[in-house]
Amino acid sequence: MKILVTGGAGYIGSHFTKILIKNNHKVCVLDNLSRGHKEAVSANAKFEQADLLNPESLNLTIKSFQPEAVVHFAAFAYVGESVEKPELYYQNNVIGSYNLIRACVENGVKNFVFSSTCSIYGNPVKVPISEEQVSNPINPYANTKLIIETLLHDFEIAHGMKSVCLRYFNAAGADPNGEIGESHEPEPHLIPLVIFTAQRKREKILVFGNDYDTPDGTCVRDYIHVNDLADAHLRALSYLVDGGDSTIINLGTGDGNSVLEIIEKTKGITGKEIPVQIVGRRAGDPAILVADNKKAKSILGWNPQFGIDEVIKTAWAWHQNPKY
Repeated sequence: MKILVTGGAGYIGSHFTKILIKNNHKVCVLDNLSRGHKEAVSANAKFEQADLLNPESLNLTIKSFQPEAVVHFAAFAYVGESVEKPELYYQNNVIGSYNLIRACVENGVKNFVFSSTCSIYGNPVKVPISEEQVSNPINPYANTKLIIETLLHDFEIAHGMKSVCLRYFNAAGADPNGEIGESHEPEPHLIPLVIFTAQRKREKILVFGNDYDTPDGTCVRDYIHVNDLADAHLRALSYLVDGGDSTIINLGTGDGNSVLEIIEKTKGITGKEIPVQIVGRRAGDPAILVADNKKAKSILGWNPQFGIDEVIKTAWAWHQNPKY
């Protein structure tokens, strides 16, 4: 199958591209490299440096490659930045996605898998979080993702393009063979930041609040290995191509780990001391975000293969010798 992957030079997109190639699909990666890494793109994938905000070049790429499906990762994804610069997020994420969806319709692409987020739920009413919970975005980043989900719904009604929107919880870890991994600038995610502290690249790890209603007072999150995410995208593609209806699916392990648990596990795995400083809560941080993943299991036949120890071990191995 011919698959167009937008944002395929990014963290999750590059891991997904590698799995597509391994499964003998023909892949075209489209990325503007503003936040991705060309080195992360499989040598066996066609690469087009193009921007979703340029409809002409986007149309040319889709016309020439003629994909049977599109998997859309390309987005800005820093919550704090989205609050400070909402115009950047609405332009890049929403307008770019609109251009892509429109180009798909114009070129007869009928299957679309979208990289969405559990941030759409905001502060959850009930945990674990199921797909039935009401959407309540509390920052511009999450709001852009909900708008794109709505666009896909409306374009299906008008033009018949089917989609699966995958709402991730906390992506983490790295490819076990160490070829590709997580590299953001700046790095916003807890596990890499804890690892940087273990490597003495940072003086200490800041823990934002220890007075939450959780077992140790720190926030609990559902960490899902990036290769498990990639596997779910492959299954979502197969589901659509086999005639599945458009749907929204959570991707998480169903288990949660607190900030202090992550720090202690990383200490054990690395054998390094990790200095910690407790500071005040961050605005908008829910106490617990853990997925109800029954729908992913039943519809996609998907089961996460990596536990939290493997997540941290693969991340540690990558950050010992990052390739980019």
